[in-house]
Amino acid sequence: MNRPNRPSGKKGPTKGSGGKGRRSLQGRGPTPKAEDREYHPAAKRKAARERYDAAVERRGGKSQRARAPKRKSGDDSELVTGRNSVLEALRTKTPATTLYVAARIEMDDRVKEILFLANARNVPVMEVMRPELDRMTDEGSVHQGVALKVPPYEYAHPSDLLERARRAGEAPLIIALDGVTDPRNLGAIVRSAAAFGAHGVIVPQRRAAGMTASAWKTSAGAAARLPVAVASNLNNALKDLKADGVFVAGLDAGGDVSLHDVELATEPLVIVVGSEGKGISRLAREICDVIVSIPIGAATESLNAGVAASVTLYEIARRRSER
Repeated sequence: MNRPNRPSGKKGPTKGSGGKGRRSLQGRGPTPKAEDREYHPAAKRKAARERYDAAVERRGGKSQRARAPKRKSGDDSELVTGRNSVLEALRTKTPATTLYVAARIEMDDRVKEILFLANARNVPVMEVMRPELDRMTDEGSVHQGVALKVPPYEYAHPSDLLERARRAGEAPLIIALDGVTDPRNLGAIVRSAAAFGAHGVIVPQRRAAGMTASAWKTSAGAAARLPVAVASNLNNALKDLKADGVFVAGLDAGGDVSLHDVELATEPLVIVVGSEGKGISRLAREICDVIVSIPIGAATESLNAGVAASVTLYEIARRRSER
């Protein structure tokens, strides 16, 4: 019995498919290198290095320093009062313009050393009557007959920090502080940054600690060697750094990777350290290329900003020394 012609249900090559079949047998060729795959971390590092090299070339080997914004309106000189505080400020080489000493002050070992250090550093010494010193200092402040006038800190511009790294022939390492309000934490971070080879610290213009006399003292003189830059808008400053090929890593307890596993330690890098209570802000977090956490014991809830920055800087310095 004749059956009607029906299309075959078998799968197979159809007429004219020979070329297509041969191409499929040839495969896709060798796997591209990691740095040639657009979304691979190695490719992102390569692109960042190219952006950084281009930024250096644009500068033509010269600093294109922009003017740093003023830290805050009314950020004027301040007075350090009390014998212990004044002595410590002079010992740590905190910048000073004038030492005020009350007339007929009772001389003890601290006052003698204060006068000796002020004369050694050519700080002018002015003798004033005690009522005048009372008027100059804050109400309720115990000045003990001495006060040291500290000038406003001269901030750098964030771009100066990249220029500093370029002159040293090193991959930039910068600390950016997102809402750190304790000046002692700022001073401790400046001290650690100087110790572990960072090229500077960036602070926001508003709602954050500045380089006050307290920060100077805590830095133990490191603020005289390491520039602190001020950014009118920290998030924009981070975006500018990224555009120049610098990776941005935020510190947070719930990070994507552990500090021990960070692959960017030897690359141009800015580390964002958040405030003591809230951590890094949402906007700064979105800008970050990676969020890094520091492994700590379960019994410890968190580390303060100064300690977290110090631990991170040490680990990065160790990784860079092993290159």
